[in-house]
Amino acid sequence: MDFPLPPPESLFFVCGPTASGKSAHAVGVCRELDGEIVNADAFQLYRGVEVLTAAPSAEDRAKVPHHLYGVLAPDQPVDAMAYLRMVVPVIEGLRSRGKTPVITGGSGLYLKFLSHGPSPLPPGDPEMRKELDALPLEELVSRLRELDPVEAARTDLHNRRYVSRALEVCLLAGVPCSSLRDDWEHATQKRAAKLRGVFLQRDRQDLHHRIALRTRAMLDGGAVEEVSALTQTTPGLEKAIGLGEIRRLLAGEIDRAECEELINAATRQYAKRQETWFRRETWLRPKSS
Repeated sequence: MDFPLPPPESLFFVCGPTASGKSAHAVGVCRELDGEIVNADAFQLYRGVEVLTAAPSAEDRAKVPHHLYGVLAPDQPVDAMAYLRMVVPVIEGLRSRGKTPVITGGSGLYLKFLSHGPSPLPPGDPEMRKELDALPLEELVSRLRELDPVEAARTDLHNRRYVSRALEVCLLAGVPCSSLRDDWEHATQKRAAKLRGVFLQRDRQDLHHRIALRTRAMLDGGAVEEVSALTQTTPGLEKAIGLGEIRRLLAGEIDRAECEELINAATRQYAKRQETWFRRETWLRPKSS
């Protein structure tokens, strides 16, 4: 990475599953810390889908400045590294004005890149992957043990994908995969000790009720019209919950009731995955909301 991450103690994170109340809580945090809200939700970066993605309301935006909402066209690709390059200058601008950046969202990888930085492991190389795929597992294991016995000892050597990736990292980086991982773990532990943030939690029944209310409000409030108006979209935006279901509704494949239930089910599953992710981030302070 060719630019430094913001100091961890200068940030405050408000995380949690979808529909847990992050936006409202973040407004309160901003009032306490003299802060401004910075988006860390992958879908809310896009404009034209504010209802579909449950972007902060006009009422919330009027209470405190919000940044990085609706800044991309639906056909503009973005990933965690691109997000990091977008968000760091925004954060530095807030810090220069003495404001606390309150990072708000539920996209785990985007939050992880900002809180701990991107992984130092090199990205996969298609040509090398093709060469490794042609080798028997026994040879991959033998080469990994030779190049990086530490990583080999802690890798499931029956899992071809794990063995191949560890060997690929060794070959691409020119150093043992284990040394990269261990250095990274040490650096992130030091950074995590200075991070501040909360992980909003709700009773499961309460969260599901909130999800159902939001889905109905979304369908009543313009999400169908938003999806109908979309022309070209990135593969990332295509993953937004509700987009595919509403397209099926518009095509006459399902009715309104089925569309609503499918969105509810997908959202509940997504919320469960988010909860699992955030519980692993032990530096986040659980907070009932």
